[in-house]
Amino acid sequence: MSKVLVIDTNKKTLNPIHPAQARQLLKNQKAAIFRRFPLTIILKDARPDAPVSSLRIKLDPGAKTTGIALVNDTTGEVVFAAELKHRGFAIRDSLTSRRQLRRGRRNRKTRYRKPKFLNRTRSKGWLAPSLQSRVENIKTWVERLRKFAPIANISQELVRFDMQLMRNPEIKGKEYQQGTLAGYETREYLLEKWGRQCAYCGAKKVPFQIEHIHPKAKGGSNSITNLTLSCEKCNTKKGTRDIKEFLKKDPSKLQKILNKAEKPLADAAAVNTTRFALLNTLKETDLPIEIGSGGLTKFNRNNQNLPKIHWLDAACVGELTPILRIKGVKPLLITANGHGTRQMAGTDKFGFPNRHRTNKQIHYGFSTGDIVKAVVTNGKKVGEYLGRVLCRATGSFDIATKIGRISGISHKYCSAIHKKDGYSYGV
Repeated sequence: MSKVLVIDTNKKTLNPIHPAQARQLLKNQKAAIFRRFPLTIILKDARPDAPVSSLRIKLDPGAKTTGIALVNDTTGEVVFAAELKHRGFAIRDSLTSRRQLRRGRRNRKTRYRKPKFLNRTRSKGWLAPSLQSRVENIKTWVERLRKFAPIANISQELVRFDMQLMRNPEIKGKEYQQGTLAGYETREYLLEKWGRQCAYCGAKKVPFQIEHIHPKAKGGSNSITNLTLSCEKCNTKKGTRDIKEFLKKDPSKLQKILNKAEKPLADAAAVNTTRFALLNTLKETDLPIEIGSGGLTKFNRNNQNLPKIHWLDAACVGELTPILRIKGVKPLLITANGHGTRQMAGTDKFGFPNRHRTNKQIHYGFSTGDIVKAVVTNGKKVGEYLGRVLCRATGSFDIATKIGRISGISHKYCSAIHKKDGYSYGV
């Protein structure tokens, strides 16, 4: 079961405790809730001599979602888990839209302006904003968890896919030819690229075989661009026939497979681009860092018969000694939303301004993005509502709950549960 993080009155990190024990401390007024996400309590007395067991934070960085796990190396117990959903692709789309609008405006307003050059010099180690946001998100949560848990070590999955090896399987060297992990990188890449389903019939949750799109018997290579996933039935049916002959009655599927085979996996490229930037950022914590590969992570997960989930992947990163204890663990689902926009004029799809925003962000002590609890005692909307609030200057708020958006809730009925921090949460 996920444990509750604990700090004493001097904000010293202590061992996480069972939720029942935390409830008892709160009931006896020996502790108070310090933070809702992640759930942390603060004791009302100091515990300078309390024994503390160090924890290891394990990270499985992904392009869309990063797995996070706090593991006790001695017992193998996972005391906290989370899945952090990034907003890198949303940032990319926003930058594309901004670039198009600015380019159109320049063409209209400054058509005869002299060309500029050397005005876009980038510093060493520069990353695109969509990639940098992934690094910053992980950095934020590592620093945040260090404040509430006795973290002494970090494990990071540094290399997920060996792109060079998969592009050119003929690379020499014993590291590529020997070892228990041989072939894990390619299989994992193909599972991600082809959506864990048969490329020909779309079957899921069946044993897959690595299939050569252009048969090796007819000159096809082992390059990753010539490999796909196939169920046993389709692989046997295709045999050594060329894909154009096999799918001649379904030209749309043929073209789809050929296009996808040549297209690089954008997620893998994003992970590979940010891996060393993240490693350098983690080194700034001055904690010992262990690194591992995606092949080793999958090897550990398969040895313990665990399903493929982001937080379990994180728990399996690096060398494993004890059996993982994961019974009852529920990961905290974190979504990066950002802190809003500074754009004062909103535009329609054609780029023309159609609405204007105000500078004022806080209304009646609340700001959009806060998690609030509203207890409505009279009117048409009597009841209790918990969720993310959308504020208005009029004092009439909207609350996004699990059952949908509730409109027209007065600020008088609202109390803050968690102030906005750029993330939303779920379980």
